[in-house]
Amino acid sequence: MADVGANYQNIIGRIREAAVTAGRDPSEIKLLAAAKSQSIEAMQAVMAAGVKLIGENYVQEAQAKKRAIREPAEWHMIGHLQRNKAKAAVELFDVIESLDSAALARELDKEGARRGKIVRAFIEVNLSGEANKTGIAKHQVKSLLEDAAALAHIVIAGLMTVPPFREDPEEVRPYFRELRQLRTELNDLRLANVALTDLSMGMTHDYLVAIEEGATIVRIGTALFGPRSV
Repeated sequence: MADVGANYQNIIGRIREAAVTAGRDPSEIKLLAAAKSQSIEAMQAVMAAGVKLIGENYVQEAQAKKRAIREPAEWHMIGHLQRNKAKAAVELFDVIESLDSAALARELDKEGARRGKIVRAFIEVNLSGEANKTGIAKHQVKSLLEDAAALAHIVIAGLMTVPPFREDPEEVRPYFRELRQLRTELNDLRLANVALTDLSMGMTHDYLVAIEEGATIVRIGTALFGPRSV
């Protein structure tokens, strides 16, 4: 298994440097461990190293891991969420980062009401228009926010995006900048139940650029856990 403790310290150092270079407070930026397909042992190791946010792509995988892991952490759903998994997702996760429709917002709100819980969600925005990526188009976000504003048990707390992969991270900078600008425009609407404080953007290959453009959460897998063996 990779030395995740050393990897964590290296990433934290690079986050700090990128934040300072951009004139930002490093404490504004959180590292989320993108833990899809990672073992229980690897996840316990990153938590021991200091990781407080865990991201999972699949409800069933998260269920199995949460039964085995007792260390305190904030669990984020970062994969596509089907409406029929909303009940389990609200039970499992502290944050749903992949809200992409009014129908899903209503399901999350309904499950939140059943538990007397306010569901914290981010809207996933597909800025590139790539058909193989989930999320909603930029022009649909305002309508989704307006629908969510009428719901009593959901709060829209941020935006998330996955830009196209490019060898040169500078080529995806415009996507990160566009998401930051979109957040500003949407916050100006001052809608109920909407406070877009977080920008979840940037992964192993491009997180330093994302930080320079305003990321508050970077989702790191390979740089933290090492390359997947499968």
